[in-house]
Amino acid sequence: MQNFQANLQKLEAADTQVLGVSMDSPFSNAAWAEKINVTFPLLSDWGGDITKKYGLYDEKRKIGRRVNFLIDKEGKIVEMQIDNEAVDPASMVASCERRKLKS
Repeated sequence: MQNFQANLQKLEAADTQVLGVSMDSPFSNAAWAEKINVTFPLLSDWGGDITKKYGLYDEKRKIGRRVNFLIDKEGKIVEMQIDNEAVDPASMVASCERRKLKS
């Protein structure tokens, strides 16, 4: 999350809306966002319905996997980063900037 916050201006300049989603409660998300100075919206998947629907729930560890989706304006997933790839947003930022240049 903090890496995306650090790149938020670049992403917004590339016509990108950043949203975070976690299985934590809305209250926990708000407290965490404040603690780490994240200004983009953090959404709660309390109960994990969406996480499970996308196949991102690790049943063995009982947690959701870290993932980044780049979703186009038509709602289609055009890029995905998962687990370790999802920590550094540099390639996602570059993809957003390339898509902006094409439009």
